[in-house]
Amino acid sequence: MLHDRDRIFTNLYGIHDAGLKAAMKRGSWDGTKQLIEMGRDWIIDEMKASGLRGRGGAGFPTGLKWSFMPKKSDGRPSYLVVNADESEPGTAKDREIMRNDPQTLIEGCLIASFAMNANACYIYIRGEYVREKEALQAAVDEAYAANLIGPNNIHGWPFDLYVHHGAGAYICGEETALLESLEGKKGMPRLKPPFPANMGLYGAPTTVNNVESIAVAPTILRRGAAWFAAIGKPNNTGTKLFTISGHVERPCNVEVEMGIDFRELVERHCGGIRGGWDNLLAIIPGGSSVPMIPAAQCQELSMDFDTLRNLKSGLGTAAVIVMDKSTDVIQAIARLAHFYKHESCGQCTPCREGTGWMWRVLTRMVRGEAQKREIDLLLEVSLQIEGHTICALGDAAAWPVQGLIRHFRHEIEARIDQFTARSNGDTVLPTAAE
Repeated sequence: MLHDRDRIFTNLYGIHDAGLKAAMKRGSWDGTKQLIEMGRDWIIDEMKASGLRGRGGAGFPTGLKWSFMPKKSDGRPSYLVVNADESEPGTAKDREIMRNDPQTLIEGCLIASFAMNANACYIYIRGEYVREKEALQAAVDEAYAANLIGPNNIHGWPFDLYVHHGAGAYICGEETALLESLEGKKGMPRLKPPFPANMGLYGAPTTVNNVESIAVAPTILRRGAAWFAAIGKPNNTGTKLFTISGHVERPCNVEVEMGIDFRELVERHCGGIRGGWDNLLAIIPGGSSVPMIPAAQCQELSMDFDTLRNLKSGLGTAAVIVMDKSTDVIQAIARLAHFYKHESCGQCTPCREGTGWMWRVLTRMVRGEAQKREIDLLLEVSLQIEGHTICALGDAAAWPVQGLIRHFRHEIEARIDQFTARSNGDTVLPTAAE
């Protein structure tokens, strides 16, 4: 159980004033100059020692990612880009940071930029986040007015921070598509290599990090890597913001320790599963792009990167979507398939053609208007999409379908049998979804 004294986001629910003075009373901007004076190598080593893994979904070690940036400039500037394009269905954590605790993010931007020898940072915010953008921009203006950031700020590192408002495309959450959009071009992923650390924004060395990954950095450095590493589990350390939605009594955002037991998470913070624990059907543990997990695997389930990967799913953005036994899982995955079809940029053939094909097949399977051999065909097509596209949107579209077939093939087959029996005029029993 995470103690209140170990929480990084002390105003997650907006109970207190989000302004600069109130944030400083809660600990923001405390000794920032001293942290910078410790030097770049110390900051990066502390981030590595903390065990922080990227909070945007991939879980790549943050300190290691920062270390990829060139130590000395070859004449090009370096940039930090913060990915605030929070478009993953089910995810709603970063917007609370930007609305209610923005100074944690702004201070993190300064420190991370210094560590990577960057004098400018861009925060790319989702197009639909209008109020969040206004709140964040107001916080940035406050920080400039107090000379905490700017060309001649009190911390001794010239630093400018820009808030860039996107136009609402899911694909721009992919880091290279985000960079394309920032440059004023159509948001379409780039081939890698070259990687952003070598050639990113405007052809210069760039690191793209999630909002939460940057916002936790100042507290980690102030309290020490050992403090953060002592929370959670080995290789899955620290605190984590979880977004729990769906069939729970109280959907919420909450900061807890990594590796928290799923049952404890929903019963302590969400009032339990709607209709009781035995009414649980399945969960999607990390935002819509990861495969679902059936209720049988949720007993004593540790919510961390490694445990969920071993179950052929993932922690992703820690957006937990809970589904009780009233859920039509085939319809739910068909709905997600339509989302990925709609949001594909169309650059890669497997994704452009395959996402639409999967959605059309799933739409028929929802009604039972399919043949059982098409289940394996659908799985085969999903495997042909996975890993064969420039960016991970192809994987994101394929994985929910694979999770459905892996755990709920019997539901699809029952739906097909039911439709066939109706077509033949037979009397049939309803399926679980009905």
